[in-house]
Amino acid sequence: MTMLDGFPRSMAEFEARFTTEAACREYLFKTRWPDGWRCPRCDAADGWANARRLVECPACGHQSSLTAGTVFHGTKRPLRLWFKAMFLMMTQKNGVSARALQGFLGISYPTAWTWLQKLRHALGRRDRAPLTGTVEVDDAYWGGRRAGERGRRKGGGSKDLLLVAVEVKGRGAGRLRLARPPDHTGESFEAVVESAVAPESEVRTDGLSSFAGLAAKGYRHCPEVLGPNPGRRAVEALPQVHRAISLLKRWLLGTHQGAPKGKHIAAYLQEFEFRFNRRSARHRSLLFQRLLDFGLADRALPYWRIIGRTRPDQPLSMGVA
Repeated sequence: MTMLDGFPRSMAEFEARFTTEAACREYLFKTRWPDGWRCPRCDAADGWANARRLVECPACGHQSSLTAGTVFHGTKRPLRLWFKAMFLMMTQKNGVSARALQGFLGISYPTAWTWLQKLRHALGRRDRAPLTGTVEVDDAYWGGRRAGERGRRKGGGSKDLLLVAVEVKGRGAGRLRLARPPDHTGESFEAVVESAVAPESEVRTDGLSSFAGLAAKGYRHCPEVLGPNPGRRAVEALPQVHRAISLLKRWLLGTHQGAPKGKHIAAYLQEFEFRFNRRSARHRSLLFQRLLDFGLADRALPYWRIIGRTRPDQPLSMGVA
């Protein structure tokens, strides 16, 4: 999908452009069907979107949903609120929390949180080209420590295990990939690297044994044993990946007050990855269009799946938070 002409670059321009539901429906229609809508029943063209978010065929009267199969699937809220939420999410330098979105839009906190989670999941469905060239890879943890805990753990418990990969571009960083391996084993780490990094790339890591099998997978593996004697500090040996980890933790602690954890952290990682890889965008407002494109590509997750239920009627008393 392509950017439509004259897209607003400020909140004032955005609100002027999308003041009414009709304007939002028209924009959504043109974005979803840039080559024009055709009736699935009679193949007639020139359908139009009515106030009920249905596209009506002028020939046979067949109606198709404007929002079915998208991130807006089943919503009862106005599209203009959804559009504003997406614009705020993409244009604010550090994103927007559910609490802040609640205040901006005048909606309930659960609604704001659910919308943001649906949008983050939409970002995770995009096609992503593998990292290439020289790539730094390291593990990190997010979450609280238990009393007496030291060093790396084998995943689970109170902390979330993360694996972070960053392209090295001169003295700076290129693209980023984030993942949550199930454990600290070599099999899990190698699977993440294979999904994120192109074969034959140079992969720089510390001396952790979980990375030992990367050379056998076709990578130019350059491990460095770290420590006070004789190795360098990790931040010196792997500066780009450690800078990315620091920015990620600062974002989670700042914008989101350290709240993301457990089964929900993956969606936040998808948003941070999207943001990091587009940090040099000339006009951040254009990222709204990219988010809309991703949101139109697949049906949104229902709330019961977002909160971790295995079926819609599963009660919250069964340990689902």
